[in-house]
Amino acid sequence: LNSTQFIKMQFTKIAIYALALAASTDALLTNPLKTGTDLNKITDRAYVTRDIKTPDPVPVEGQEEALELMKTGRMYRYNVLTAEESTVSLCEQEIAAYTGHKYCVALNSCGSALMLLLKTTGLKPGGKVLSNAFTFGAVPSAIEHANGKAVYVESDYNHVMDVADLHKKLEANPDCKHVLISHMRGKVADMDAIKEACDKYDAILLEDCAHSLGVRWQDKHTGHIGIASAVSSQSYKMINSGEGGFLLTDDPDIAARTAVYAGAYEGLAVKHITVPGPEYFADLPKELPNYSLRMSGLSAAVVRPQIKTLEPRIEKYNRRYWKLVETLTERCGDMLTVPVDTPGMTTAVHDSFQFNLDKKFTPEKIDIFLEQCKTHGLPVELFGHKSNARNFVNWGFAPAEDPLPMTTDMLSRACDVRMPLMWDDEDFEDMANVLCESLEAALEE
Repeated sequence: LNSTQFIKMQFTKIAIYALALAASTDALLTNPLKTGTDLNKITDRAYVTRDIKTPDPVPVEGQEEALELMKTGRMYRYNVLTAEESTVSLCEQEIAAYTGHKYCVALNSCGSALMLLLKTTGLKPGGKVLSNAFTFGAVPSAIEHANGKAVYVESDYNHVMDVADLHKKLEANPDCKHVLISHMRGKVADMDAIKEACDKYDAILLEDCAHSLGVRWQDKHTGHIGIASAVSSQSYKMINSGEGGFLLTDDPDIAARTAVYAGAYEGLAVKHITVPGPEYFADLPKELPNYSLRMSGLSAAVVRPQIKTLEPRIEKYNRRYWKLVETLTERCGDMLTVPVDTPGMTTAVHDSFQFNLDKKFTPEKIDIFLEQCKTHGLPVELFGHKSNARNFVNWGFAPAEDPLPMTTDMLSRACDVRMPLMWDDEDFEDMANVLCESLEAALEE
């Protein structure tokens, strides 16, 4: 330990002792110690003192633009004379420029974008949609929202869709015409092989890029192998507007339909910049329902300046990530494995850390590891936990009908840790120490 780390650890020890001794109960502690805990043992260990859910703040430029909108009251995206005056239209233009797409429609959430990916590409009521067995519950929710039926494809220990099982599921479901692949936690499967499988079975490929803004496949931004894609601006993503999403495509029919479904009624499409010409809209405002899924001007205002800072933030995330991987591999590489980036990913964005616990960790030892981390200030999530929204067994609204043994086994030992950008470098040293020490402690018990 360097001097800064030593001082920080000693201060943490003193703080823990003071709280423990001052309270007649452990209720005052942020992370209460179990009755009978050996304080000497606790304070000989590293401790994380920062909030793991610290989001990125909105740049001052975004705060000021949002304030100006509130001063005028023109927060509704269409309350402008021209498209060039719309904060939302300008935001769409900037997102499309970053990802390299021709068309972009801003929405109130990425979940809405996922639903519209399916609606605008011809999903029929009850139509099957193949998707990752390992993803967030918002994906099967979007399939249900579009009146589709989710069919799940196995995910492997690199946390990506298994190509062999995709072939198997497409062959077993010849009536399935949609594949919605999720780049969960920014991890991308072999997209060339995925596209080849979809073409072979005449299925439409769509990409959930909620976690992959900034990630590039074969030097091109994710979202270009499929016919359309969706990105997110929910608080824990690379751009933060609290809630929000964008549907991106080079297909003019999909773009026009999305704008109308979102709420471009009558002739309001002219107040967009990144949609096709009027000939693609024709009678769509009369034929399609208006779901009122538009993005607010306030959300767009706070997103815009964050687009400018994506590259330096990605560099910072990746630098910290690889340092963490190096430390854990060196100190406890026999206790865990780290998912490997698929060859073909030319730019990764590692804004969180995932790892798989070794087979030597029984379910009981996994519980001990998680509790040890929590006790030392670091919440670690197990993807296969009985309450985790990323565990397919918790999707009662869209249950899996076939066994998924590969995904089940992976989820049972796959762990997830956030990497808040606002933390200092030494906080990630604390994180590495807590993880390693908790792994060792779990195996000792």
